[in-house]
Amino acid sequence: MRRYFLVFLLFTFVIPHLCWSSQTKIKPEELPPVFKKWLEEEVVYIISSKEKDIFLQLETDRERQIFIDAFWRIRDPNPSTPENEFKTEHYQRIAYANKMFGRDSPTIGWRTEMGRIYIILGEANSIEKYENETEVRPTIIWFYQGKIEMGLPNSFNVVFFRQEEFSDWEIYSPIVHGPYKLLRFFADDRINIEAAYKQLYKINPSIAKISMSLIPNDQTSLTSPSMASDILISRIFETPKKVEDEYAEKLLKYKDIIEVEYTANYIGNDNFVQTIQNDLGLFLVHYLIEPKKLSIELYEDSYHTTLEISGQVTNLEGKTIYQFDKSLPLQFNKNQFDQIKSKLFSYQDAFPMVEGSYKFHLLMKNKVSREFTSFEKQILIPSTAKFQMSPLLLAHSKKQSPYVGQIKPFKVKDQQMYISPKRDFSKEENLHVYFELYGVPEGTRTDGKIKVTISKSDEVIQEQVREGTQWPQDDKFLISFPLFDMSPANYGIRASVQNRDGTEVLFEQQFFYISHRLSLPRPFISTGLLAPADNAVYDYILGGQHFNKGQVQTAKTLLERAYRKEPINFKYALGYAQILFQFQRHQEVLDILTPFVLGEDPQHSAYNLIGRSYQILGQYAQAIESFQAYLAFFGTNLKVLNDLGECHFQLGNREDALVAWKKSLELDPNQKEIQEKVNTLEGIKE
Repeated sequence: MRRYFLVFLLFTFVIPHLCWSSQTKIKPEELPPVFKKWLEEEVVYIISSKEKDIFLQLETDRERQIFIDAFWRIRDPNPSTPENEFKTEHYQRIAYANKMFGRDSPTIGWRTEMGRIYIILGEANSIEKYENETEVRPTIIWFYQGKIEMGLPNSFNVVFFRQEEFSDWEIYSPIVHGPYKLLRFFADDRINIEAAYKQLYKINPSIAKISMSLIPNDQTSLTSPSMASDILISRIFETPKKVEDEYAEKLLKYKDIIEVEYTANYIGNDNFVQTIQNDLGLFLVHYLIEPKKLSIELYEDSYHTTLEISGQVTNLEGKTIYQFDKSLPLQFNKNQFDQIKSKLFSYQDAFPMVEGSYKFHLLMKNKVSREFTSFEKQILIPSTAKFQMSPLLLAHSKKQSPYVGQIKPFKVKDQQMYISPKRDFSKEENLHVYFELYGVPEGTRTDGKIKVTISKSDEVIQEQVREGTQWPQDDKFLISFPLFDMSPANYGIRASVQNRDGTEVLFEQQFFYISHRLSLPRPFISTGLLAPADNAVYDYILGGQHFNKGQVQTAKTLLERAYRKEPINFKYALGYAQILFQFQRHQEVLDILTPFVLGEDPQHSAYNLIGRSYQILGQYAQAIESFQAYLAFFGTNLKVLNDLGECHFQLGNREDALVAWKKSLELDPNQKEIQEKVNTLEGIKE
C-alpha cells in the first residue's frame, strides 16, 4: 500500500509568490445580463451568502462560468452520471412555478411565496384548499413528508393565505400572524389568541389546529402559538443554502494559478501540520493531507493516477521564502486496489525551515480526475535560545522505525507516529503524546517536573509525572496513555512544566475524543523516505530560505557547504554561484560553472550567469558566446537579449547590437532606454 517516490525539489533565488489579494466586489446590477439573471432569479433561493459574495468578486465572464459549473457540481447527487439530477429538477421547478403560481398574480411565478416554497421543497405530498369559506380567509395547506435529509421534520405543513380577495398568497406564520388573521370577521387583536382559535375551531377544526402549529402533534397551548413553526419556516429558507461552500473560496483564491479544467473541481480534505526538531537540531515541517476522495483510473488491469503537490511558504508579509513541487505517481494492481478502495488516502511529507513565523500553502492536484484540494496553515519555527514548548503531537499508534538515521514524516526519536487529523481515538488504541522543550534553563531541568494530564470537563482521568531527573537528555518527551477504561467523550490533554513548588512555567494543551466505535477506519499512507539529516540538500534548501529572507551571509555559508559536499551536483553549484555573483566574485562564478557547460551534455541554464560574469569582467566575446548558447537552447529572453546587445556594442558590432535590441523591443516595446539606444545607433547609421 505504501509507495516510495522520488522527490523533486525546485529552488530558485528569485521566486514569484502567488498573490491572493482581496478582490473588488461589484454590485449585482453591474453584472452582464445573463449572470445577473442567474444570480437574482435562477439560484436566488439556493445560493449561500458566501457563494454570492465570491461570485460578485469574480472579474471575467470566464471566471463566472467556471463558478457556475462548480456551483452545480457541488450539488450533483450522483457525479458519476452525465446528468446533474439536482440542476435538472431545479430548473423544472422554476418552469412549473412560473406556469402555475403567477397566473392570477401580477408577480411572476418564481417570485411568489408559493413559487419559492415549490422551488425549494418541490411538490407537496398532499394539498388542501379552503378558498370559498364564508368566515375563513382563502387558505391552502401543503403537507410535506420525508424531508429529513434537508434537516426538516419528518412531516410538516406549509400554509398560504390571502388577506384580501385579490392579494398575493402569503406564507402563514403562527407567531407572526396568529389564528385571528385567518378569520374574515375578527378584531385585529393579537392578545386574544385563545378566543380566535376557538372561533376558528368551530368553523374548521383542521385549519384551527394548523393555525397554532405547522408541525403535526406539536404540543402547544391555546394562548401561545408554536415557536417551532417559525423555526421550521426559517429552516426551509436556509436549508438549500447549507452546502459545503468551501469550494467557492478556493476557486476565488486559486483561479489565477491552476488550469481551467481544475477550477470547478475542488474537493475538501483533512490536514495536519507540526514542526519537529530532529536529532541534529534541524527543524522540519511535517504535514499530512487527506482528500475526501481519491479518483483512480483503470488502464490495462492497473489502477493509477498522478498527484501533483505544490507547496509555498511565505513570511507574514506575503513574500515567498520557500516553495517546492513534487510529483506522486500511484499505481496498484487489482489485489492492492481491493484492499485500499474503501480507505481514505493520506499523503505525508516533511521539509526543513529556518527560524521564523510563516504561512504554509499546499495545493494538491489529481491529474486523472482534474480535481484539486488545498489548505493554508500558520507555522512557527521556534528559537532554541528561548525557553519554549512545542505543540502537542497526538498519535493513535506508533511502532519502531526501521529507518535508523533517516528522516520520515512524523518519525520522532526512533518511533514512527500515526496521526489522525481529526484527533479521534478508539478505546482499543493508546494515546501517544509527543512534545519538545527548547532552551531549558539548567535549574528547571534539575528541580522541575513534567506533568501530563488527561481530563474530562474538570475531572482528571489520567496523569503522568516526569521528575527533572527522569527527563530525556534531548528534552523530547514521548508519553503513552491506555484508553480502554475511558468512556466515549471529548477530552483535553495538558502538558506542563512546573517548578519544584508546583508553579506552572509552560504548558500546551490539545483536545481529542474517544469514539463509540471499537475500531476506526484508518487511511493508507503514501510517503517518501527523505534524505539523511546531514545530506547536502538541507544546506541547499536552508541556504535558499536565508537568502530569500535577506540573510545573505548565512545563505552563503550554507550554499557553499552544500556545494563542497557535492561539487558535481549542478543544482548546488548553481546555487552557490548565484550568491557568489551577489558578492561580485565573478571569476569564482566562472570557475564553478564552466565545467558544467563543457562536454557532450552541457547544463544550458548556466550560460546566463556565465555570460553575465564575463560581461562584468569586460570579456565581451566570451559573454556573447555564452548568451548565444543560452538563447539557442531556451529561445528569447529579454534580459539576455539586452545584455547581448550591450556586449556587441562594447566591441563595436553595431549591426549585431541593433539586431539584439530590436528583438528585445519586439518582446517589450516599453523599454525607453533600449529604444533610445536603437534610435542613436540608427541615427549614426544614417
